[in-house]
Amino acid sequence: MRSALVLFVFVLLAAGCSSNQQAAPTTTEAPPASLKPPPKPKPKPAPPRKRSKVHVIVYDGDTGAAVRNAVVHVGRFGGRTDYHGVAKIRIARHTRLQVKVVKRGYDGYKQRLQFRDRPKVGVRVYQAKLQWPLYGANPGRTQSHPSIHVRPPFKEIWSTAVGGLMEFPAVVDADVAFVANYHASVRAYSMRNGKRAWRRDLGGIMASSPAIHGEDLVVHAMSGHVYVLDRHNGKVRWSYTTGAPIESSPLVLNGVDYFGDWSGQVWALDLRTHRPRWTYNSGTKITSSASYAGGTVFIGDYGGRLLALSAANGGLRWSGSVNGRVYGTPATVGGRVFVPSSTGGSLTAFSTRGSRLWSLGTGSYVYASPAVWNGRVYIGSYNGTLYCLSAANGSVLWRFGTGGAIGGAPTVVDGVVYFANRQHRIYALNARTGRQVTRWPDGAFVPVAGNGRLLLLHGFSRLYAMAPKRRAR
Repeated sequence: MRSALVLFVFVLLAAGCSSNQQAAPTTTEAPPASLKPPPKPKPKPAPPRKRSKVHVIVYDGDTGAAVRNAVVHVGRFGGRTDYHGVAKIRIARHTRLQVKVVKRGYDGYKQRLQFRDRPKVGVRVYQAKLQWPLYGANPGRTQSHPSIHVRPPFKEIWSTAVGGLMEFPAVVDADVAFVANYHASVRAYSMRNGKRAWRRDLGGIMASSPAIHGEDLVVHAMSGHVYVLDRHNGKVRWSYTTGAPIESSPLVLNGVDYFGDWSGQVWALDLRTHRPRWTYNSGTKITSSASYAGGTVFIGDYGGRLLALSAANGGLRWSGSVNGRVYGTPATVGGRVFVPSSTGGSLTAFSTRGSRLWSLGTGSYVYASPAVWNGRVYIGSYNGTLYCLSAANGSVLWRFGTGGAIGGAPTVVDGVVYFANRQHRIYALNARTGRQVTRWPDGAFVPVAGNGRLLLLHGFSRLYAMAPKRRAR
């Protein structure tokens, strides 16, 4: 009986445990977690921006001809001009972009141009050989320009007053003429219409031409200052003082300005460092400008000497005597140097190594510098005569009398020799025969400068831009 009771109790306890286990629920879901935003869809790649085409048309600024096969860059995109001078270039956006043009024989072009609403733009580039960058046309100061072919008969395109006497001629580059008058007023004029672009009054007196050097204009003043101006607006970039009046026109080669001053000092002024590379003391006054050939600078002094100096260090290589002061500038070409003597009234020829070759006396002052062209030398005298001489031996080939003193250098362009006399006339003669081609009723000293399109005749205080009536074929 007792054992049956125990069994009954055990059965009841087992049933209770089973009942409790079934009552306790079993959890099968994970506990709630923080919700994450759905991933953003990846943006579709933007379609490539469509490039549009622009045309850059390149002209020769002097001749107006199309410039073929020039390399043109608009921003970072480039191309070449075709037969018609057109470069078709695709660019990413129409806005203000830098345009560069490079062509052998031409000065480089670089400027920012606006392309918005202008799919076609024209630019002008200029051949270096058709410009007139310094007094005498070239470093040899030959007063002749072999590449310009502009000759009479002329028609006047424009004229303008320059505010004072022009003793020395203008220089010309990229369709701008730069001229200094006696009152030290430097001016820039458009060669297209004669309008003045800017004016810079430096004070005092000026008796020399400026020189173009890259983006600068180098100017010498009788105050003893060398001024370097911004050629685009005339602002003074910097200046240097020598302490003595300067009548020499600048001779700028490889960033160095060679000139003399009234104290007798010859200078090689480095235009990059603004300091002299060297100086040479001649001991007597210098008004002559310097000429150059074969690493040698040639300059005359009031002691009646021609000095041949090393362009590198100013060392004296040799000197030669003439029979009077040297006021004008020696001309150097073909291994010879032709030296005028004012008080001696003569022209003397030396070899560039120092040998005296020949001399011609005129019997009157020779303030003018000589011109050299095609084996001939041209020199004017205060006796009113222009002489044409053989460069080889100094013999007179022809002479032309005017009745008025000649004080400025003659100039030869396209087979015509121009000169002015003190009766305010400019004469143009056939350079081979001496026959008069034309005459102009205004003149004073050095008569001519220009470019490949126009010649500038220099009156007493007025510039005249002249074009041929008939274009040569």
